[in-house]
Amino acid sequence: MRLSRPAFLWLLDKEWRELIASKAWWVLLVCIGPLVGVSFISAVRTYAEVSGLNGTSAGVGEALSPLIGVWAPTFSALELAAVFLLPFVAIRLVAGDRQSGALKLEMQQGMSPFARIAGKALVLMAGWMVAMLPPLSATLLWKSYGGTVYAPELVTLTVGHLLNAGLTIGLASAMSSLTEHPSTAAILTLSVTVGTWIVNFFGAVQGGWWERAAQYTPAAMVAEFQHGLLRLDTVLIALVLTLTGLVFAAIWMGLGMPVSRRAYESAGVAVLAVGSIFACTFLNVSLDTSEARSNSFSEADEGALRQIHAPLRIEAHLAQEDPRRVDLEQHALSKLRRVMPKVQVQYVSGTSIGLFEQTSAGYGEIWYELAGRRTMSRMTTAEGVLEAIYSLAGATPPLENEEAAFRGHPLAVQARGADAIFYVFWPGFFLAVGIIARRRLK
Repeated sequence: MRLSRPAFLWLLDKEWRELIASKAWWVLLVCIGPLVGVSFISAVRTYAEVSGLNGTSAGVGEALSPLIGVWAPTFSALELAAVFLLPFVAIRLVAGDRQSGALKLEMQQGMSPFARIAGKALVLMAGWMVAMLPPLSATLLWKSYGGTVYAPELVTLTVGHLLNAGLTIGLASAMSSLTEHPSTAAILTLSVTVGTWIVNFFGAVQGGWWERAAQYTPAAMVAEFQHGLLRLDTVLIALVLTLTGLVFAAIWMGLGMPVSRRAYESAGVAVLAVGSIFACTFLNVSLDTSEARSNSFSEADEGALRQIHAPLRIEAHLAQEDPRRVDLEQHALSKLRRVMPKVQVQYVSGTSIGLFEQTSAGYGEIWYELAGRRTMSRMTTAEGVLEAIYSLAGATPPLENEEAAFRGHPLAVQARGADAIFYVFWPGFFLAVGIIARRRLK
């Protein structure tokens, strides 16, 4: 039986009612407040201790960036919720139709499986945006304490967690359509999530392709957004993976098609997704939205580096788990790749820990080669890397602008009222609204 209003609007209304009736969504909303509260209160306490009693930031610098000190840990509660709570909400909405028989009503409206899964995804994203209200409310608390809020940082962080939620929704939707029971879908979804953690582990230990693949896992993606870095390849890959999961779900929702045809179509979508992801890895466009420019060199240094057009090759004799390699990568090379796309970095080591290579000849050396000239340095700081590059290029290092340097925003205050808001108000509010909303649906 057809309805008088458009079928897609009917679907959105029906899915929203299903979401309100879902206990999993209300559990997510009730739990998100205390999760955010623990993270926010702990972050504010640490930030106050680093700021000092008199609020001086001398010598502290980036440690007093609200993005790193407050917002990254506060919004990390959303990362936990996206991994352990959101999958059950998505599975309930996608697989619940098959269990309740509502799938037959959807099929009677003449909509394609792609339209049906798109409606479910839109409602799930709307539900996730409701769950983001507690961490966003923390910005109002921080402002009431006298803290500063840099809007580009906050927008980047919000976009990152929306993309992370999209990945979870796409994965859970695909597993819900592929399996016969929601519990099986939940197990498979969590298995894939744990698998990405394993990729991160192997990337940290083995390096090579494992390290390259680990850059595009959800945990690594969120970490970049938490530092105010917006990379085009990361955003596009996240969108491709999300759409791939939703397309898989739509294909396997077509119950009238033969299994063999659905398998062939799924294989074609997988090949297309792999090709798209591979193409996205060659995009080297990024935007540093952090107020402290924590992902970039100074503007003067970036201007000088852009004048160097010859390919730069760096060979670092450092093991994968050597702390000096971590410093070199985070403080210098990650920034250098954003300015000089032609830079090539090669790590050389006989072992992964480097413990027994310390006495080997050449270990710890970092060789730079530019336009046929070579030089060696053992410094892993950004200053040391820039000094080596400028010496090879025959360029004069630009003068530092002390006035433009980020001095931080110290704030030595306690998280007043945060415990009542996150431990009492938000759980109580969502619990009360949930009870009223579910009663009206009966």
